[in-house]
Order: sequence, then C-alpha cells, then structure tokens
Amino acid sequence: MLDLIELDDLKNIAKRAGEEILSVYGSEFSVDVKEDQSPLTEADRRANAVIVEALKAQYPDIPIISEETAAEDYSVRKDWAYFWLVDPLDGTREFIKRNGEFTVNIALIHRNTPVIGIVYQPVGENLYWAKAGQHAWKSVSGGDPVRLQGGRHYLEKEDIRVVASRSHLTDEVKKFVEDLEAGGKTVQFLSAGSSLKLCLVAEGQADVYPRLGPTMEWDTGAAHAIVLEAGRRVLRHDSREPLRYNKENLLNPYFIVE
Repeated sequence: MLDLIELDDLKNIAKRAGEEILSVYGSEFSVDVKEDQSPLTEADRRANAVIVEALKAQYPDIPIISEETAAEDYSVRKDWAYFWLVDPLDGTREFIKRNGEFTVNIALIHRNTPVIGIVYQPVGENLYWAKAGQHAWKSVSGGDPVRLQGGRHYLEKEDIRVVASRSHLTDEVKKFVEDLEAGGKTVQFLSAGSSLKLCLVAEGQADVYPRLGPTMEWDTGAAHAIVLEAGRRVLRHDSREPLRYNKENLLNPYFIVE
C-alpha cells in the first residue's frame, strides 16, 4: 500500500488546503462553536473539503477520519488496515488569534500506527513530511529538504527545552517542569501551537513535549509519523507504551514526545 502513495500528491493537497485557509485568514471571519465547545471557522470547512475530496478522488479505497467529518462507527472501522486521519486546520484557536501557529495535518494510519505524515504551516510555508522507512524531512518556502533528526533523549541532558501548548497549559505540565528542576535540570520553556510542538521535538528544536491534557487522534497522527522517522517516540504518560490510533474512543490519553 505505501508504494502506491505519492508524497508529492499529499504535499500538494496540504498546500491547497493552506491556500483556502489563508484566503479566510486575511478576511473578517465568524467563529462558530461545536458541540464539544471547540471553535469552527469557514477556514476549517474549506480546508476539509479540499482534503477529503482530493483523497477520495486519488485513493478511493482508503477510508477517511477527519475532525470535521463524522467518523464511522467503531464496529465498521475497527477492521480497517489503512485509513487517512485528517485535521484540516489544527490550531483553530491560534488561527483566530492570527498568530500563524496553525497547521494542516494529513496522516496515513496502518492498523494503529502512523506510517505517513504531512504537516503544513501555511504562514511561513513550513512543510514537514515523513514516510515509514524514508526518514523525516522539512522544507521552508519550497526550499531544499532538510532531514530531521531529534538528537539525544532529554533526560541525558542538563539543559532541557520543554515545549508546551500556547493555548492549553495545564497544572500537570507545570508539575512536569518543576520535577525536572527539582532533579537538578535547567529548563527552558518553549510555547507553540498545534502539531508544531511535536515537529519541534522531531527537528531537535525542543527536547520534550509533555501533553498532559486532552487531544484527539487527528491532532497528533501526522506529526507522530514525523517524530517516529526522526528517531523519537510518542509514549503514553501512564504506561510508557506507544500512542495508538483507531481506538473506540478517538480521544488520546496523556502522552510524552521524547
């Protein structure tokens, strides 16, 4: 299956979605509130339409789970070998604040593991991608690809760069930082929005990302693939087991990117 997926096609889909997002970003837009109290804009809807229509046209046999499209019942999707996992606009709150820290996320999941990830940040044209066995990469404004390699494990370092959410900083994350400092580590705190936090660990700009608050599978799938191919891990906070996908409940447990 992986041999049939063209990364250039997925990159172009993400960029087209990004163009739709930016067309709304520069205008006066309204904000709706979904049932889970998360915000929704016209940019979310337009990007979702671009991605879902393109994936259905190019890969009609691969089902899709998207944040903005109702997921199939677990009784149907539990036996899927492959499926697309999409967040057409990750970081809607950052989009509303107009700080540029939002992304387009497209992942291919095999059973319960991400094997392809595309993360595109329209503002700045930062593009991250990975495919199982082909490393993780980044390009800026269409420039030459740079291979991502995360570096040493954070606990091997004395000075640790901890990245966390700009919009969802929790008491648990504060305690994580305090525990590092109590252990003699010097902590530099970084803040970023959307799936960019995982990408910062993948490219070695941050050492660890403790996500000790709620996320959904589509928030992490694409960047998780990039983290894996950069030689890093995404582990459940409670069990230290790898974060898994296509669960009956699509809510992620707390996790650590290291």
